[in-house]
Amino acid sequence: MKNNDLPIRKTLYFTVFISGLTSLAVEMAASRLLGNFFGTSNLVWASIIGLILIYLAAGYFLGGYWADRSPSYRTFYQVLIWAALGIAVVPVASRPVLRVAADAFDQLQLGVLFGSFSAVLILLIVPVTLLGTASPFAVRLAVQETRSVGWVAGRIYAISTLGSFIGTFLPILLLIPLIGTYRTFLVISLLLLIVALAGLWQAMGIRAALPYFWSPILVILLIWRGLSGTDKATQGLLYETESTYNYIQVLQQGDFRLLRLNEGQGVHSIYHPTILHYNGPWEMVLVSPYFNPAPYDPVQVKRIAIVGLAAGTTARQATAVYGPIPIDGFEIDPKIVEVGKTYFDMNEPNLNVIIQDGRWGLQHSPHKYQIISIDAYRPPYIPPQMTTQEFFQVVHGKLTETGVMIINVGRSPDDRRLINILASTILTVFPTVHVVDVPYSFNSVIYATVKPTVSSNLTDNLVYLMKKEEVHPLLLDSIRIAIASLQPAPPPAQVFTDDLSPIEWTTNNMVLSYLFNGDIEKYK
Repeated sequence: MKNNDLPIRKTLYFTVFISGLTSLAVEMAASRLLGNFFGTSNLVWASIIGLILIYLAAGYFLGGYWADRSPSYRTFYQVLIWAALGIAVVPVASRPVLRVAADAFDQLQLGVLFGSFSAVLILLIVPVTLLGTASPFAVRLAVQETRSVGWVAGRIYAISTLGSFIGTFLPILLLIPLIGTYRTFLVISLLLLIVALAGLWQAMGIRAALPYFWSPILVILLIWRGLSGTDKATQGLLYETESTYNYIQVLQQGDFRLLRLNEGQGVHSIYHPTILHYNGPWEMVLVSPYFNPAPYDPVQVKRIAIVGLAAGTTARQATAVYGPIPIDGFEIDPKIVEVGKTYFDMNEPNLNVIIQDGRWGLQHSPHKYQIISIDAYRPPYIPPQMTTQEFFQVVHGKLTETGVMIINVGRSPDDRRLINILASTILTVFPTVHVVDVPYSFNSVIYATVKPTVSSNLTDNLVYLMKKEEVHPLLLDSIRIAIASLQPAPPPAQVFTDDLSPIEWTTNNMVLSYLFNGDIEKYK
């Protein structure tokens, strides 16, 4: 190796690092781009990962052939410049397509949904395939003699993989929460452009790089100006943002405010300045302790835990019914908490917001609770660790002797397998479960009591509470609804454990049935 070749070789290795970073950063950004409109189920992830791997494989094949035909630094860096420009095209070209997808999702237009999903993935073909050419091209340029081929190839692929490792975390932990998905694509594009132009300039001179100087200027203008309008043209959109975990919308419908996440199927929190009854699963949490034998008095509820706090609908209702008792609200997404405080008046002084994973946070709580509400299920996005026998053992250990767990579960009219599985798993830990279908929705709630109970206790407690003057009417109405909506005991089904919890099989089947049968289901 000549001494004057050493800086060029170092730049080549750094370029390989950046191309590896870029390829995984594009994959992660693409998952969020599509997840905002199609959700983040493992079906969506499998489609993204699978097709990007195919594009990269095509790039490896093409890069090896191309490098043998044109083993030039000029060709190598020009390919990466066009890959970077292809990345910049993705957010600009995809936005109108994804707006159509958002409308189609609300109207359940299956053909339009698949068409828009495919269109966005097709936009990734050119940049990802060109990125795939980088490593084999770099090997061809770096090899000086045949006896060092293995060492050079191993070094280059190791450097590229290290870049990919960084690229896995950069969009999710930094760029997307800071500047959003669209600008994340553009920043990634700009980074690759600058590195490729610098390498081309160093290896071939300024005249070779000068014709491409317009490209970073164009991308910088796109970053500066951004994309006009909101991500989704949703009626009543009051606010939208992105976090590490979610795309978040706040909608205004009359005097009501709604919280929607990601693809927007379902309402996760609701707020009205004077109305507390929303005819949803939130009110059903208030009913929980009245499965205990009568008389059960509201003052016996001393502390509540909510796993999946969202924007605090349940906490607000519980405070109104039970007074300013301590409520521990576990929410993994700090941005949702911020939105709850700003737009949903989630400012109750008795609410202790804990920004943690629900299972870990509950397991490490020093308190015992009369009610533990699990509202972290959003079919098809159900955390497997919150469906298992071991998790329910954690919950059981945090309840008092008269404590009750309630889980909000999505379902379809003809498919109750998820309810049956959860009930069977819970019954390995708790002695009794009760199921209530929430009227006018595709939600059911499962109650599990620490002590053996019977459903008639609800009626006995309602009679007792109706004689008391200070009982909040929301509590009485909620108990009446629960009594009218009680379901038969679920049949036995598979028991989930930490070792085996194939929740995706059930939820994926629900999603496919939802799409292909055209059932108008709104999961909350």
